[in-house]
Amino acid sequence: MNKPPLFPPYTSLVERAWFFASRGFNLLVLLFLLSPILVMIPLSFSDSSFLMYPIKGFSLRWYENLFSSDEWVRAAKNSFVVAPAATVIATVLGTLAAVGLNKSDFRGKGILMAILISPMIVPVVVVGVGVYLFFARIGLSDSYLGLILAHAALGAPFVVTTVLATLQGFNHNLVRASLSLGASPLRTFFRITLPVIAPGLISGALFAFATSFDEVVLTLFVAGPEQATLPRQMFAGIKDNISPTIAALATILILFSTCLLLALEWLRGRNKAAARF
Repeated sequence: MNKPPLFPPYTSLVERAWFFASRGFNLLVLLFLLSPILVMIPLSFSDSSFLMYPIKGFSLRWYENLFSSDEWVRAAKNSFVVAPAATVIATVLGTLAAVGLNKSDFRGKGILMAILISPMIVPVVVVGVGVYLFFARIGLSDSYLGLILAHAALGAPFVVTTVLATLQGFNHNLVRASLSLGASPLRTFFRITLPVIAPGLISGALFAFATSFDEVVLTLFVAGPEQATLPRQMFAGIKDNISPTIAALATILILFSTCLLLALEWLRGRNKAAARF
């Protein structure tokens, strides 16, 4: 079997030059976008107390300080409690909303869809002010429950959009056939609908988790000192004194985000492979 050529067989010298120029420009843009990340990682291993180049020596002291500091450990615990809880709520509510919107056709459906995805469009500062004023009246401000619900509201639109996209090619005759054979609606959902929407559901859940784990503006409005998450603790550290400990945490978060993206791409690859058969 002949392998495809590495470059398109252009017959024109101008087209070949444009091909290499466009690829080179794309590479430069990619390096420009990645340069802050590439600069931050070596600084996390510096033995200096300041973020500066050239690096005179290497040390793991900032990683040790990250895992031994009570403030950073508390912030990490809060993030790993709030983000998964908000993801579960956003995934459940977003999936139910997407399935309901896909099954039904009613007047005002477009308006309802716009309301559901509005947290993706409205500036986070506006959402933060509104959530704070509402939660302060009902006693949910400065609480874990209020912070989880606020993060879930930001993550739910991602689940709605990804699940709706997965349901576009769904054959509803499968659901009717299952119901006609005596299966309950709940059993039909778990045995028929859920396996089909699983890739979109998992993708939306990953986006919701990343949104919650990275959120700082809404956390500043809703959370109290005891509910400080890692992004809020980083924001406070940058405001007071820029410590290389922040670079160490940033490196860990970069690796964590990369793992999430790889998992998402793996799920997309499985979905494409399943669609071929």
